[in-house]
Amino acid sequence: MVKSNSAIAITQIGLCTPLGDTPKSVLNNLIAANIAGMQWRDDLMFERPVLVGEVASKLPELGPQWRQFNSRNNQLALMAALQIEQYVIDAKTQYSAKRIGVVIGTSTSGIATGEQALAHQSQHGEFPAGYDYSQQELGDSSQFLQCYFGLSGPCLTVSTACSSSAKAFASARRLLNAELCDMVIVGGVDSLCQLTLNGFNSLESISSAHCQPFSRNRDGINIGEGAALFTLERATARDDILVSGVGESSDAYHISAPHPDGTGAITAMQSALKMANLDAEQISYLNLHGTATPKNDAMESRAVTAVFTHKIPPCSSTKPLTGHTLGAAGAIEAAFCYLLLSDLNLDNKLPPQVWDQQQDTDNPVLPLVTYGDATVLHHVMSNSFAFGGSNASLIFSRQRKTTNETNSHA
Repeated sequence: MVKSNSAIAITQIGLCTPLGDTPKSVLNNLIAANIAGMQWRDDLMFERPVLVGEVASKLPELGPQWRQFNSRNNQLALMAALQIEQYVIDAKTQYSAKRIGVVIGTSTSGIATGEQALAHQSQHGEFPAGYDYSQQELGDSSQFLQCYFGLSGPCLTVSTACSSSAKAFASARRLLNAELCDMVIVGGVDSLCQLTLNGFNSLESISSAHCQPFSRNRDGINIGEGAALFTLERATARDDILVSGVGESSDAYHISAPHPDGTGAITAMQSALKMANLDAEQISYLNLHGTATPKNDAMESRAVTAVFTHKIPPCSSTKPLTGHTLGAAGAIEAAFCYLLLSDLNLDNKLPPQVWDQQQDTDNPVLPLVTYGDATVLHHVMSNSFAFGGSNASLIFSRQRKTTNETNSHA
């Protein structure tokens, strides 16, 4: 029997982002609005240099036994996986390998490896040794993580553009509630590649400088890379942070443009609130999709205003700090929400909006976070909206009070 209302907890987290690769470093850089992870590159676009969110950490090498999976995308995934490895090993003893699933969202997978192989083939007349087409298939990272951890449960990839790894949470939740799994490794990973940058440039969606979400001067996105992995399990009283609400929609208004009134976005947010059994006013902070494209920000500001009719919570887009990590964005921004709710954030600080503060008067005004803002955090929402109207909203809730809150009410 499917237990659709079972509470789902986040029990472990692994990170590899332009803001860092440990919970503390990522949270500190998030709260400080550190843009050091945004770097200019001249090897990704054919026409000009481009500002991107880049992981600067030295990535782990894949050993010879993982040669078939060798790509930067899987190196990013491995960096995050190493941080949850011992927990997964222990869970295999508790649950067995066949009761642990893997659900990963991605949009690029190992495309960059394919690009490098084609360049080598063009120059030398043959593909480089060790190259395999499967390295750029969308399912490669999920399969790599399943093999790396020695698991035999359900293994799947979600690729719905920019909502991929947010929707991966929905798939993982269904596996747990259907009792097909006792634990699911869920998350997202994407790496920088020429195909993505030049594709978005052909749509005139790449910013000429640093992206400016919700500004009247916005001119497009910065693209980024990174990975975030979580272990999800059915919640117990000892678990701190829950995936309390997941909302999905597919309005299919246009192949790339969102519905101008945000009907699909509204449905996703309302569905997440309904699952979490929350009123809109109970959301403490909203992580906006906030890509800085003219159409997305206009749509999202209208959708948020329609859902939060009485009071819009403090909100911000974190994409100026990391770039838009595409298929990994939902998971990386979910990780930000998790960190905000965690005991690491005892002062309840919020991620400031990095922008030129030039409001677009054609759109509803949102209460964007400024540096130093803080509020008591119990429930936070994160939005991910994608091409084709494939939308997802996630709500994360803190089940227990932090020591700071307990002391303040003593």
